[in-house]
Amino acid sequence: MFGIVGIAVTFAMVFGGYVLAGGKLGVIMRSLPYEMMMIGGAALGAYLLSNDASTIKKTLSGLRRAFRGARWKEQDYQDVLSLQFQLLRIARSNPIELEEHIENPAESAIFQLYPRILESAEVVAIICDTMRSASLNYDDPFQVEEILTRRINLIKEEEAHVPHALQGTADALPALGIVAAVLGVIKTMSSIDQPPEILGKMIGGALVGTFLGVFLAYGFVAPLAQRLASVTKQDQAFLDVVKATLIAGLHQHATNLCVEVGRQAAPGHIRPSFIDLENRLRELKRAA
Repeated sequence: MFGIVGIAVTFAMVFGGYVLAGGKLGVIMRSLPYEMMMIGGAALGAYLLSNDASTIKKTLSGLRRAFRGARWKEQDYQDVLSLQFQLLRIARSNPIELEEHIENPAESAIFQLYPRILESAEVVAIICDTMRSASLNYDDPFQVEEILTRRINLIKEEEAHVPHALQGTADALPALGIVAAVLGVIKTMSSIDQPPEILGKMIGGALVGTFLGVFLAYGFVAPLAQRLASVTKQDQAFLDVVKATLIAGLHQHATNLCVEVGRQAAPGHIRPSFIDLENRLRELKRAA
């Protein structure tokens, strides 16, 4: 919602101010298709050249994420902590029963209580793989912790590629705008024998390239890259909560303490309250 509002405000303020100052949109509109073809096409070509197939495939979904916002909400944080609480209790009381849940989470009665968590193959795999490794290495929890940390860091690095690539494109757009403007000047110089009113329109059209490159870079692409980086970072905090809870479990802390460690790792604005989470855990204990 705010993304759409931001785009509307940008257009209204820039072009509205231009028109109110006496500017004419005609010269911009006549040159816009050609300048956009040169600048946008060059930016697209450079993007394809500088990024691998995986980053390119993730770009469209990344742009949707930038407008949609973070995937994980406060209820999801409470759900993943509750899920881990149940699994840790089973791991302490009956490790054989735990295998039924972590080997086939899609059919697990516990995982099915949290459908949004179950939809994320990444989160489910981290939880199941770590608990499976822990069951084989209880005498060396630091080894499992190291593997978990390395795995999450790798995920974070991969998810940072798209925002970084978009920021690189934003940085290049002003220069591409200058390229388009220079081509417009070359075209104008080839018509130097024309009357001043015609040359003025041609020079104005050439300057549209410079304007468009800067406008796209700092009005759209750079803010999108920054927004996507922010959303990505917030979603990655969900993995940090999972990690903190699992590590506390590896060190054999009490299950309630493990969950509290995970809760404290959540961002403040979407962190479940201690009372709400405690009440939820009590309900799970009674239902067990």
